[in-house]
Amino acid sequence: SSRMGNSQPASVGLSNDAAVNQIQDIISHNCVVVFSKTTCPYCKMAKNLFEGLNVNYTAVELDMSTNGRQFQDVLEQMTGSRTVPRVFINGTCVGGATDTQKLHEEGKLLPLVHQCQ
Repeated sequence: SSRMGNSQPASVGLSNDAAVNQIQDIISHNCVVVFSKTTCPYCKMAKNLFEGLNVNYTAVELDMSTNGRQFQDVLEQMTGSRTVPRVFINGTCVGGATDTQKLHEEGKLLPLVHQCQ
């Protein structure tokens, strides 16, 4: 006999609102957040930059998260780009790795971080 009700996809993601809420929650509770993938060299560059400055950051590894693809969709809605890393400081997206590096070279990165405290 055929089993009924088996048409659902294997993993049902969060609703869009729930994904938005989770991201908002993460960026509101952490000064520096890097939405990242473990395999991405630019993500590594961004994380190394913060580590080199002794700045605590929270990394959200999208390739390790069941909701990673959905988070990426939401990040695109929020920031206009779905590329990683997406770096947030004090709740605001500053862009990707090169943007973050540029802020640092212009002496603007640490002042942004210090606004959190």
